[in-house]
Amino acid sequence: QFHLFESGGGLVHAWGSLRLSCAASGSIFSINAMAWYRQAPGKQREQRERVAIINSGGTTNYADSVKGRFTISRDNAKNTVYLHSNSLKPEDTAVYYCYARITTIQRFTYDSWGQGTQVTVSS
Repeated sequence: QFHLFESGGGLVHAWGSLRLSCAASGSIFSINAMAWYRQAPGKQREQRERVAIINSGGTTNYADSVKGRFTISRDNAKNTVYLHSNSLKPEDTAVYYCYARITTIQRFTYDSWGQGTQVTVSS
């Protein structure tokens, strides 16, 4: 029915920057919240940390560990969410997952996840 496609991960040196993108496609009626989570090495799925979240009106919230360094934004016309990350630290190394609360054309609502993109920060 729909898919979340992430891009933009990679290897970066400490204090560098990256921009992650996540585009939703398919039988979408509307998207409420969109967010980025991360799963650090050795952590289980249940231990994923919510990095940032943005609702359809543009209200945002960030984890304390990334405040002032990361910015989440979205383009509602493109069903896309972005994560601009600056001043990256080695402890930001993780698989980053996109999340979206999607209502389909049939008016069913789902919690949807992307496949994950690796971000590695070298010291």
